[in-house]
Amino acid sequence: MTSCTISSAYTTSLKLPINILNNIYPCPVSEGPKGKPLRWRVAGLPCHNLSFHRIHRVKMPHAYPFLSTEQKKELSDIAQRIVAPGKGILAADESTGSVAKRFQSINAENTEENRRLYRQLLFTADDRVKPCIGGVILFHETMYQKTDDGKVFPEHLKSRGMVVGIKVDKGVVPLAGTNGETTTQGLDGLYERCAQYKKDGADFAKWRCVLKITPTTPSRLAIIENANVLARYASICQMHGIVPIVEPEILPDGDHDLKRCQYVTEKVLAAMYKALSDHHVYLEGTLLKPNMVTAGHSCSHKYTNQEIAMATVTALRRTVPPAVPGITFLSGGQSEEEASINLNAMNQCPLGRPWAITFSYGRALQASALKAWGGKKENSKACQEEFVKRALANSQACVGKYTATGSSSAGGESLFMANHAY
Repeated sequence: MTSCTISSAYTTSLKLPINILNNIYPCPVSEGPKGKPLRWRVAGLPCHNLSFHRIHRVKMPHAYPFLSTEQKKELSDIAQRIVAPGKGILAADESTGSVAKRFQSINAENTEENRRLYRQLLFTADDRVKPCIGGVILFHETMYQKTDDGKVFPEHLKSRGMVVGIKVDKGVVPLAGTNGETTTQGLDGLYERCAQYKKDGADFAKWRCVLKITPTTPSRLAIIENANVLARYASICQMHGIVPIVEPEILPDGDHDLKRCQYVTEKVLAAMYKALSDHHVYLEGTLLKPNMVTAGHSCSHKYTNQEIAMATVTALRRTVPPAVPGITFLSGGQSEEEASINLNAMNQCPLGRPWAITFSYGRALQASALKAWGGKKENSKACQEEFVKRALANSQACVGKYTATGSSSAGGESLFMANHAY
């Protein structure tokens, strides 16, 4: 006969046939608290026919108040500044290896000085970008590089009203017991690194986890493991006054359709916000950096921008609490133009959106600029002009006012990279 474990505020376990569970009630003779036994009686059966259990009160979870009111306000204010209307994030946190691939495409040498020169071009673009860029994510190396006039990049960016961020994860590693899935390393020493980065000018951070859609993945193990890693990172950041951007990226690799991506996105986000709650993360002082809900790169069916927008906003409405100030999308290998059009469509979607919906783009802000630069000093102005164009386009898109006017030479090219890591 099927049996089930009953529970109450005092129980540990008591297995009984399922057909009599509805007739169970506590025996009035025993009280339960203070270590006393609690007796259970089943209607129609004498008490001595059931085992008596010494059981203990189950305590409700308690959130230790590790953030003061002042700390919460600081975190909330930082997050709101980053996603102010019309503003998004420039992701300039590519690792040295990732930059090497980008520079190779333009035949530029991957030296520290060339990396500094290129990023300086982005950070010193004219004042038209000020209303467009609320925050900039830096790589560790970039955090300590300087402009030509001797200002460290964080100081320069702050002088332009931009919030400084830092990538703090150490990349993905294999997750044992799964079919090629990964988790993200970097929690060791994160407490000390966050303390130092805060002193050095960083007010927000980013941590990327990666999941894949295949017939057998993402597994429950991978979803839960990555959710908990993101939650632990977020909690540590907030202790140091750093706003955590949580990034559970679902890669666009594969031939899955839009419906499958939406389903997986909902499951991943639901698990992550459960983990953030378990770790007592202050949601008003966080930002989310998710993938857009799109079909796999190899899917034969092509969906409209409106279908992508509707699927994405629906998934977010089902999983992301209204307390979250903003959702800063990654571009996921879309072309520059496609990333802007889809962002615009989401901000025109006829569904309620309690959070700011904006961008946190790397390739989708830089592809045309990088191509225009070509590693040559004489192309500096052309590089900055292309960057400004994309910044303005995405600024309009995050308030639903972007009108596509044709793309630049690189703007319409797909930026997809299989199994993307950086």
